[in-house]
Amino acid sequence: MSHLCSSRTIAFAVAAAWTLAACGGDDAPGTLPQLGAATGASLVSCSDLTTKLTFANTTFTAASAVAAGGLKVGGNAIPSHCVVTGKMFDRVSTVDGKSYAIGFEMRLPDTWNGRFFYQANGGTDGSVSTANGTFGGGPVTSALAQGFAVLSSDAGHNAAQNPTFGIDPQARLDYGYQAVGKLTPMAKSVIQIAYGKAADRSYFGGCSNGGRHTMVAAVRYADQYDGFIAGDPGFRLPLAAVADITAFQAYNTVATTPNDPSTGYTAAEQATVAAAVLAKCDALDGAVDGLVQDTKACQAAFDLNRDVPTCTGARDGTCLTTAQKTVIGQRFAGVTNSTGTKFYSSWPWDAGIGSGNTRFWNFTVPGLLDSGAVGFIWQVPPEDPATFNGMAFALTTPVDTMLGKIQATNATYTENSLQFMTPPNPSDLSVLRNRGAKIMVYHGTSDPIFSSDDTTAWYNSVAAANIDVGTFARLFLVPGMTHCSAGPATDQFDMLTPIVNWVEKGQAPDSVLASARGASNPGGASADIPASWSPTRTRPLCSYPKVATYNGSGSIELAGSFSCK
Repeated sequence: MSHLCSSRTIAFAVAAAWTLAACGGDDAPGTLPQLGAATGASLVSCSDLTTKLTFANTTFTAASAVAAGGLKVGGNAIPSHCVVTGKMFDRVSTVDGKSYAIGFEMRLPDTWNGRFFYQANGGTDGSVSTANGTFGGGPVTSALAQGFAVLSSDAGHNAAQNPTFGIDPQARLDYGYQAVGKLTPMAKSVIQIAYGKAADRSYFGGCSNGGRHTMVAAVRYADQYDGFIAGDPGFRLPLAAVADITAFQAYNTVATTPNDPSTGYTAAEQATVAAAVLAKCDALDGAVDGLVQDTKACQAAFDLNRDVPTCTGARDGTCLTTAQKTVIGQRFAGVTNSTGTKFYSSWPWDAGIGSGNTRFWNFTVPGLLDSGAVGFIWQVPPEDPATFNGMAFALTTPVDTMLGKIQATNATYTENSLQFMTPPNPSDLSVLRNRGAKIMVYHGTSDPIFSSDDTTAWYNSVAAANIDVGTFARLFLVPGMTHCSAGPATDQFDMLTPIVNWVEKGQAPDSVLASARGASNPGGASADIPASWSPTRTRPLCSYPKVATYNGSGSIELAGSFSCK
């Protein structure tokens, strides 16, 4: 049965879901279980692993040794390890006639620390990324470097099938959440056979869609993992994509070149707005340093209409027209459906909104990626690939039509996109909490595609349902950082060591040390670091709602000059 839901219905449904979530867990404070530390082991062998490995619905295709230094992450040599490749649930679709399988790679250290890490990959998946388990813009470490056994997968389809794999209903479900449920027991079985013992502790993490995978796993598979790291999570990805397309259409109404929304808000104009935000908000944390640490105070201090000049003549990059201010202001306030109901989230004003990967997500992704994801992966029924034009879809499809179709189901597609893509009852982390597991979430406050406001609202809802939220869940905002990296930010950090210390030692992280990526950074430089900054500037990323505040003395380039308050 196919149906279309109004966006007002969507808003009510989402609100109801959040209300139910808030009632879903026991909010009574108490002592949570303390999980023990992992103990390591040595890899028995590599070359003959494929003859030893067996698991239902799985083909192991190769096992090969990698010498120490044969792989590097962030300029650092990775110790010797074994790479195992394979695929699960090889099948031919009865819907589109194409072949599907869940491809995977596991990297097993010769000297293992007793831990398993599920590496959740980004985008629409489709590729088996190198299973190294990295975090931050320029990784300072990785799960593999620390001795974890690491798994990476394509989530059930290959790159050539993006995004039309969504025509196959099972491929949709694997991408949404089922691949994780299938891969997890297989990976744990491989570890048992390879090391002669089970993994003592299991961790799960990723950024972007990988952050979404993590948020979903923290609810659906909380009994299988002990620690979760979710970066810039698009945990309401279908709604975020529709919001991105809706903003794209609005920018097109003020474009100087027809059907080129990027001319509706140029790079120079974005830089002007970012500079105006800094002028109002930079000093709110006690230091004029090019970073807006007090994000909440900034939203009250900055006013687009007042603080950015209104053009009295031709647009030259130093001003905005009244029409532009309306469009841009609406995007930051949160785009709406035809009746004025906001269906996704607001975005915070921040220093990085004119740099990093902002323009790619604002003006390339809607026509290139969002359109295909909405049209093929999430809507019911999917578009016809023979006639589909992504740019035309993004420019002309009414928002109400998109919202209705991503909420629809029929006899073939029995779960709608918000069912298979988002965590059910996202505020209810009671299973995770009650077994002693932990979750750390980080989000760039200049992220242009998944709003940190959305993640902050999620965290606040978890807090509302659990008065002891800080004992199992913590959020770290990354000022200036755009999507998962880049921007004028200290975007290089290690979230893995803190989560292990929290899970296995009970050491809750009040802050995480982050550094900028200047020209000499071995993990890769960021072009967005201002020349006035130290190339190795450090800052504490504070556990929300605390803010990194200048102590009043000391170098503004050093984290030690700031405290989380």
